Amino acid sequence: MGLGASFVDCKDRFTWLLEVAPALIAAPILVATYRRFRFTNMVYVLVTFHAGVLMLGGHYTYAEVPLGFWMERAFHFTRNHYDRIGHFTQGFVPAIVAREILVRKRVVSGRGWLVLFVMSFCLAVSALYELFEWVAAVATSDGATAFLGTQGDPWDTQEDMLMCLIGAATALLVLSALHDRTMAALTLRSRAQR
Repeated sequence: MGLGASFVDCKDRFTWLLEVAPALIAAPILVATYRRFRFTNMVYVLVTFHAGVLMLGGHYTYAEVPLGFWMERAFHFTRNHYDRIGHFTQGFVPAIVAREILVRKRVVSGRGWLVLFVMSFCLAVSALYELFEWVAAVATSDGATAFLGTQGDPWDTQEDMLMCLIGAATALLVLSALHDRTMAALTLRSRAQR
């Protein structure tokens, strides 16, 4: 779902803005840094996918995305869990972005430190996002209820952060070897163009 399509006939424009804000912030940063620090195509594809998850959630509100209702019926959930997909993605995609920066800038040495820093970064992003949700809810009172998307779950914040952690761990387990190869190929192409 594209940005414009996500906005047209969205359920609530304020909630839409809050939900897609990370994509609206990330896109200009990626464009501005493209020449100085070009990421692998893997990162750009993952960021685009993550933006799509955000835009779909922004269009309907996370608590009302049709995919979440389908999951609720199919798996006998007690609520719409589309926000769990969003928070899983919130860990999965930033894990690869952080991993690429840390590896290519040689910030850490050793796989153990790399995993620790990536996981810590993703949890920090998740905690910061939960604090942002809290501030938005306090500042706008009932206006951020759809943005919070807790659906009556008192442990929603903790479950969101857990999903982010699971997403980050999954990305590292599933994509690290492929990511190393794509970074190596990007380095070779960059050297060949000089």
